[in-house]
Amino acid sequence: MGLTIRTMSLDEFRMVVRWADQEGWNPGLYDAPVYYNTDPNGFFIGLVDDEPVGAISAVRYGESYGFMGFYIVREEFRGKGYGLALWNRAMEHLGDRLIGLDGVPDQQPNYQKSGFVLDHENYRYEGKAVTTHKRIREIVPLQEVPFVTLLAYDREFVPASRETFLRGWVNQPESLTLGWMEREQLLGYGMIRRCGLGWKVGPLFANETSIATDLYHALISEPFAGDPVFLDVPGTNKQAIKLAEKHNMVVSFNTARMYRGERPDLPHKRWYGVTSFELG
Repeated sequence: MGLTIRTMSLDEFRMVVRWADQEGWNPGLYDAPVYYNTDPNGFFIGLVDDEPVGAISAVRYGESYGFMGFYIVREEFRGKGYGLALWNRAMEHLGDRLIGLDGVPDQQPNYQKSGFVLDHENYRYEGKAVTTHKRIREIVPLQEVPFVTLLAYDREFVPASRETFLRGWVNQPESLTLGWMEREQLLGYGMIRRCGLGWKVGPLFANETSIATDLYHALISEPFAGDPVFLDVPGTNKQAIKLAEKHNMVVSFNTARMYRGERPDLPHKRWYGVTSFELG
């Protein structure tokens, strides 16, 4: 019997997130509903004889932008063309939007066949949590920042507004979200959330390196000292790399950020931590 592709339920997506964890992607413990609710029609599962064999996500951010992720075919079903069929279904869902993805570098040639072009590499750095940091007046809980202010600031770093995603993302259990407010202006914000292994910082956006550094210090004081902490750094921001290396973090793997369509003009020098390799 051939492959059947359909949109998946939230429970099925929770299963796919477990697949991602088995692949070593280390998703957040509470990511699944946030991802899924962003675009419930953008999560596809492939089945053979009603058995799930693969999946892919193609999340739409409005009419102009989309992001692909969770591209997984179970190992015993690879090499049968199922992955390509899922890929084509996801591309159809996103249509002629600008599309981004974070893929493993050795898959770049395959993505290029669909019109994707390398923009930059991202590096996942791993370090340890600490328990002390200086208290800074400008750093406030993100819940004290008007959401419209947060949404406008976040929009500077993403090719489209992601209001639905952001509302869920910054309100996850077992997470800490902080903003840097100065003269009623938001000059940076960051988040840390619990994952299957340790904690992950993302996003980390800031107007200056000093702001990013202070936000990072405050964020990694939330876990227990010594817990693993991960920061996904865009390779285009040399100051972000220095920030990670200054904290004795080491690279565990990297991804290739690629786009199909006109390359977005984003402020890479203010981008210190990627929100998510799965949803951009």
